[in-house]
Amino acid sequence: MKPWHEQDEFWEAFEPALFASRHWSATSVEVEAIISLLQLHPGMSILDLCCGPGRHSLELARRGFYVTGVDRTRRYLDKAAAQAANEGLQIEFVQEDMRNFCRPNAFDAVLNLYTSFGYFEDPQEDRQVATNILRSLKPDGVLVLEIMGKEVLARIFQERSWHEEDGVLILEERKIRSGWNWIDTRWILFQDGRRIEKTLSLRLYSAAELTSLLATGGFARAEVYGDLAGSTYDHTAKRLVVVGHK
Repeated sequence: MKPWHEQDEFWEAFEPALFASRHWSATSVEVEAIISLLQLHPGMSILDLCCGPGRHSLELARRGFYVTGVDRTRRYLDKAAAQAANEGLQIEFVQEDMRNFCRPNAFDAVLNLYTSFGYFEDPQEDRQVATNILRSLKPDGVLVLEIMGKEVLARIFQERSWHEEDGVLILEERKIRSGWNWIDTRWILFQDGRRIEKTLSLRLYSAAELTSLLATGGFARAEVYGDLAGSTYDHTAKRLVVVGHK
């Protein structure tokens, strides 16, 4: 059986939860923060790695950036491309696994957002993704990687929770394993009389572990923040944001 992240049925079934209206509404603010954090300017080439249905790719293109969006899920890419066409935006969308995509010296910045890192059982595959990113960056290029940090999760951890998104009810049950290296999350979604259940697993990274991975992979330096706005990564942090410089 394929791992969860290689299953089209997972990404398609849980799209309402992953990309609810509140996520789309937050996109402009997130992109504004990224532009400020990375000191980007229109005309730069941006790789949106694991772009999903194009939330950030579309907004960046609206602001004058040259964008390449890469994702493994055809349905997401088709939706993103259709929206880009409707708006007259020129965006390149590529269907590829992030373990394989590499375009040497092509991008001023690479974005990997919304916990799109740490999917793989073999840690070497995470390192391969980091290597691909480094090679794809131009000299002096920059990466922003945004996940749920281990320290943040430990502070807010709940074994069970539920919430509703746009009329879809989502139940979550979480288990920590392997000495806080992994989290298994069982998702149950109820929508229009349907019940869908999947379990996804992620490798957990602390700030020190993630910056070490980038340093080992060849990044010259890395900065750590508590959100995309550049807040301090401390006991109040909401996310783990690492900015890596080639």
